[in-house]
Amino acid sequence: MPLFFKKRKPSEDCQKRLEYQLCRSKEAGADDILDISACGLLEVPSSAFSISKVLQKKVLILHNNELRHLTPKGIDIGTLATLKVLDLHENKLVSLPEDIGKLTTLQILNVEKNRLRALPESIGNLRLLQTLNLKGNCLTELPSSAGSLSSLRTLDVSDNNITKLPKELAYIRTLESFTLDAAMMSYPPSSVCTEGTESIQRFLCSELGEEYCPPSQYLLPVLESDGSKQSSDCLDGLDEAWQNKFSDYEKRKEQKQQEKLAFEKHLEEKQKEHAQLLIMKNSNKENILNSVRQEQERVEQGVSKQQRAQEAERQLVLEKVREAENNISSRISNLLMDDSRQKKSAEFLQAMEEDRIRMEHLTAITQEEASSLRKKEVAAAMQKMLSDSCAMSLLQEASDYRRQSLVTEACRSLENLDRKFDKMLSLQVLDKSKAIAQILQEEEMQKAAFQALQLQKDAVHGYIRNQIHLIEGELMQLTKLEIKRRSLDAENLQEVLAEQRTALSDMLQQLLKQRDQREQELRQVLAQLELKSESNQQNYWMIQYQRLLDAKPLSLRMQEAGVEKDLVNLLCKLSAQHYLPVLAHHRVTAEALRHMSSSDLKKLGINEAGIQTALLNWARERLPDAGACKAAQQEVEVVPSAPSPSSPPFFPSTSNIQMPSPPLTPGTPVTPSAPTPVEGPGSSECVVCMETGSQVIFLPCGHVCCCQVCSDALQTCPLCRASISQRIRLYRN
Repeated sequence: MPLFFKKRKPSEDCQKRLEYQLCRSKEAGADDILDISACGLLEVPSSAFSISKVLQKKVLILHNNELRHLTPKGIDIGTLATLKVLDLHENKLVSLPEDIGKLTTLQILNVEKNRLRALPESIGNLRLLQTLNLKGNCLTELPSSAGSLSSLRTLDVSDNNITKLPKELAYIRTLESFTLDAAMMSYPPSSVCTEGTESIQRFLCSELGEEYCPPSQYLLPVLESDGSKQSSDCLDGLDEAWQNKFSDYEKRKEQKQQEKLAFEKHLEEKQKEHAQLLIMKNSNKENILNSVRQEQERVEQGVSKQQRAQEAERQLVLEKVREAENNISSRISNLLMDDSRQKKSAEFLQAMEEDRIRMEHLTAITQEEASSLRKKEVAAAMQKMLSDSCAMSLLQEASDYRRQSLVTEACRSLENLDRKFDKMLSLQVLDKSKAIAQILQEEEMQKAAFQALQLQKDAVHGYIRNQIHLIEGELMQLTKLEIKRRSLDAENLQEVLAEQRTALSDMLQQLLKQRDQREQELRQVLAQLELKSESNQQNYWMIQYQRLLDAKPLSLRMQEAGVEKDLVNLLCKLSAQHYLPVLAHHRVTAEALRHMSSSDLKKLGINEAGIQTALLNWARERLPDAGACKAAQQEVEVVPSAPSPSSPPFFPSTSNIQMPSPPLTPGTPVTPSAPTPVEGPGSSECVVCMETGSQVIFLPCGHVCCCQVCSDALQTCPLCRASISQRIRLYRN
């Protein structure tokens, strides 16, 4: 049983019945009966007690309710002192009031089908009680005070748990009918109980030592006492007064009957009007519902059509994004394969060692090379190299300074920078002739020019630059794709993109370390050259510059050694230039490759499965074309005698600033970076200012999402909130 429960309110019909019965009982000429049965009451209303007290009701009918207690708190049962009949059957009473003995005029008490567990001792004070119905309760015994019910004629205790009767019941001499469960009785024995009321009373009288007398001898005095009371009441008034009252009562009763008929007729008319109004209301309601339903169907059709259009557009965008992801995934896998090939390639390390040995041989300068030095031509090339490097650095500084000044003083700063730039250009033109003569005399400038050309010509450094350039492009594309996916709320591949971006970031950091290490090795070679140079040797660095300038690229040397140009370009495209000496040594051609297998290439030293597959596919797809071969043989590749003018000078690497990647050696093709997979508004803009393009890579997260100006004030990445340990500046055309 729950500790707390919500009280169930009576229904509307029960409430109306209760109000009607209470109003009827207050009317003039109403009888002495207060009937509030079948009203769903949880407790007796206080108005019922006041009505019974004021109007001196004789009969109170409360059956078929939900009563648990007869009197509410604060109500005295003495207000019902005039009652003669109290009907409480079919309720949920668990006990009777302890002071029920105050109802001294009560003659009939019916508590059938309740939940009574015990009777109060004061019930013996009901001396005029003639009928007591206790059937269908949970009683286990009767109180001994029940023997004081001297006027009791009928007693019913069946359907209870009573097994023993009190001996005091023998004092009830007027008891005519006694109903109980004889089979359950232990005292008196069941054999006595089955014989009837007289047998039970005889047994109890014998137990008390009393003489049994039949109830007929005691019933007449009880009736006589009732007659004496009525005669005494009649003596208080006159017979004529009683007759007048009776006639008035009859008149009032007839008047009430007519009023009742009029009320019922009026009520019937009102019900008809109400039915008509209800029919009209239902018809209007149906019309409104039909119009609302049609409008809702029209709106739902429009919404469904719009949703289908949006879904089709979303599917199209997702398909484009998926294609871009597949393209980027394939390129990332190629980069990872290139990185693994670089790590596993022992031949590449051997080529580096041979390159170092060759660089040591270059230190030996012969008299013939010194005599054949083209001083003026080499000086002009050095001057052009240094001037272009200086111009590149000046342009870069001017560009950065101009970008920072645009925020505060745009117009004035532009004029000042233009004047400074014109002045520097004029000074550069004026000092060009002086710089040429000075280069011939200043050994340090010759050394710097040689260092810049050596850095540009170095194959290992160029390979590392190419890889860094590719990874920078792929990181930019991944960042654009991730921003686009976030705008589309498509996060199903965010983890895959994050893993790919992390792998590229780690590879970029490793390549930066390898590039710094290679630059350090070149500086050590330069130091060794400086130690080995003779103190009286004139134009030592110019001779080294001319020798390095005249050196042919690896691809051209391999073509001269007999390797086909298309095969050289394919290996350069696959970043596998270190296998060119192997193919040149074995004189491998396209025709030979067409008849070879993966095991044959592995015997030659080409262990990477990707490179083996690419070479074999290229050889099978290449159809022999006499005209094309002849044209290829007649084609002559021109090698520039001077380095690219856009090559920047060598600068030491720092942790937060990255110089632009130098251009590649002519004749060495590089796989182009992927195009923008998803173009959309703001896909390549700075996520902070939304004005300038993204120019900085954040490490270790690898996001390319900010410009140079905004990145200086950031400590964490604005996309993933990761701490920034290194910034790499991008220079894009």
